[in-house]
Amino acid sequence: MDNQINKKGKERVAIYIDGSNFYGYLKDKEINYPAGVKFSFKGMIDFLVGERICVSKRYYTGVFRNTDKTEKSQQLVYGQQKFFTNLEKDGFTIKRGRIMPIGKMYKEKGTDVKIAVDLIVGAVDNIYDTAVLISSDTDLIPAICYIKYKEKKIEYVGFAHAPSLGMQKYATISRLLLLEDIERFKEKKIL
Repeated sequence: MDNQINKKGKERVAIYIDGSNFYGYLKDKEINYPAGVKFSFKGMIDFLVGERICVSKRYYTGVFRNTDKTEKSQQLVYGQQKFFTNLEKDGFTIKRGRIMPIGKMYKEKGTDVKIAVDLIVGAVDNIYDTAVLISSDTDLIPAICYIKYKEKKIEYVGFAHAPSLGMQKYATISRLLLLEDIERFKEKKIL
């Protein structure tokens, strides 16, 4: 595929991270990522991109709101804003969704649609040669199919302990993070 290489001869890669999905997997008992230890998204992206050219890094997540005016909510909002600031310093674009109360639970809304739209727009506008999707959410499969129709590659990044077979089936390339991969992205304690 001639359109898979840019003028410098290197593949252009755009990164799409489903933040809540990723965080949920980090908290799985198989990984049990320790609280208070910063995760290096920059390190992970550098690892995944390798010798290719990263043209875009996007992080999608619901945003906490201090609607009940409690100290706990205030701390969540502050912590998330600090996290966003650090990601932006590393060159990420933050794509914000909503966190909505549903009964006694909270659900993230709007992020899957934003990821799907950005994946498709990136393919149509020829922003990337390969989209690296760090999400195991099979709701994104229709967007993946369209990307492949546009002759772009889709690289699914998941976790070795719980791979999404659906994502692996439709992705061009599948990369599963091992425990030792996660270990290499731990940074210093922040508490």
